Amino acid sequence: MNNEKPKGVLRSIDYLTIVFYLGLLAFGWVSVCGASYDFGADTNLLSLDTRSGMQIVWIGTSLVLALVIMLLDDRYYSTFAYVIYGLMLLLLFATIFNPVTIKGSRSWLVLGPLRLQPAEFAKFATALALAKFMSVREYDIHRWRDFLKTLAIIFAPMLFIVLQRETGSALVYLAFFLMLYREGMTGSVLFTAVAAVFYFVVGIRFSQPLLFDTPTHIGRFAVLLAIQVFSSVMIGVYLRNWHQALIAVAACLGVTAACLAFSVYVIPFDIYWIQLMVSVLLVAWLLWEAFNTQLRNYLWIAIFAVGSLVFFHGADYALNNMLQEHQRTRINVLLGLEEDLRGAGYNVHQSEIAIGSGGLEGKGFLNGTQTKLKYVPEQDTDFIFCTVGEEEGFIGAASVLVLFLLLILRLIHLAERQTTTFARVYGYCVLSVFLFHVFINVGMVLGLTPVIGIPLPFFSYGGSSLWGFTFLLFIFLALDARRNLAEQ
Repeated sequence: MNNEKPKGVLRSIDYLTIVFYLGLLAFGWVSVCGASYDFGADTNLLSLDTRSGMQIVWIGTSLVLALVIMLLDDRYYSTFAYVIYGLMLLLLFATIFNPVTIKGSRSWLVLGPLRLQPAEFAKFATALALAKFMSVREYDIHRWRDFLKTLAIIFAPMLFIVLQRETGSALVYLAFFLMLYREGMTGSVLFTAVAAVFYFVVGIRFSQPLLFDTPTHIGRFAVLLAIQVFSSVMIGVYLRNWHQALIAVAACLGVTAACLAFSVYVIPFDIYWIQLMVSVLLVAWLLWEAFNTQLRNYLWIAIFAVGSLVFFHGADYALNNMLQEHQRTRINVLLGLEEDLRGAGYNVHQSEIAIGSGGLEGKGFLNGTQTKLKYVPEQDTDFIFCTVGEEEGFIGAASVLVLFLLLILRLIHLAERQTTTFARVYGYCVLSVFLFHVFINVGMVLGLTPVIGIPLPFFSYGGSSLWGFTFLLFIFLALDARRNLAEQ
């Protein structure tokens, strides 16, 4: 009976996902070869003295791990979810005091010739803990106590990773909010996050240009107007009172338009102070309506407006007074406020040159000049996608992105067909992490997202990331295989 169970699991596994996994591993190894190869060197790509040779070792051990994961009883993952999560938190906490610093970060554990990054393994541990907690029968994501505990599970490893000076890896855990949205989290949370990004980008990017011939800065003008409009429209969305919402929007726009016309044609003055006063009056009116009607949604909209004002003014202070110089420079380069092609913008600039030089069909395997001459820093880890673009061209880069897209779409399909909350939540955690990594990594190589230093799944050189992604994926495939087996 026990001998037949593993065989049944292997027969029930989703082999289409395995094909995508093996395809990405193959593409990844070829890219590591291209990124680490030196022109004119008589190098054996399979030698363990080379990055490409060591990547073969990481790939081989990952395949062994995948097989072991598939053969284990799926009940272990649910039973020991909290234990695994707790052990990972202890490991992350211990790593904070690691005396070994690599590239300014204390996130690596050095065990002789082996280097491991616990943050990569904490992803699947956090996903298991979330799936375990959210699969309890009485769990309700709309109940504040349960929602706050869910946030605590996500933010605990993030805090420890930030203390390790590895901010990029910590930000990956925000991907779990995509899963929360699928599981019923109110859309207002997602909207608040999008609004915060808008406030930050617009407010900082246009903090200096002036509006027409007035002393009003475009950034502050646009953000305050957006806060007023967002808050007013929320009255219609969450209270179904569109008449009141339209009146609020019209009042805010009317006062702003009148002040703008007066500033342009009569006496120039900074409209910001009038807008700030209008925002305060809007908040006061929302609080009055909350008290008068006893409708809690008015209070939440007022809190959103106040939080938006605090965030916007706090973001500008944090950027100029709390962030380190190199972090501030990276943000300014991304927003187009600085160029700095020799400093913070160097990596992105060189990667864009490498990808652009590949053209349609690429320069061919091991023939990329930008990568072979080491113009792109971290070209076999964080910036490995530029090697794909240079050697394989647009066709190769597009093929890789299509393969990732197929994997993510397949994971959505597998997650939706799960019969247990535990498996479904874990499945959406997995695809959320993959989606975040691919979007941010490819985006930063193309200069579309901040450079936060996270690997491209199955491509970037290294054992920790490859093992971590393998754990993530194959635990889910094991859960899905058991579901198939139970239905047979």
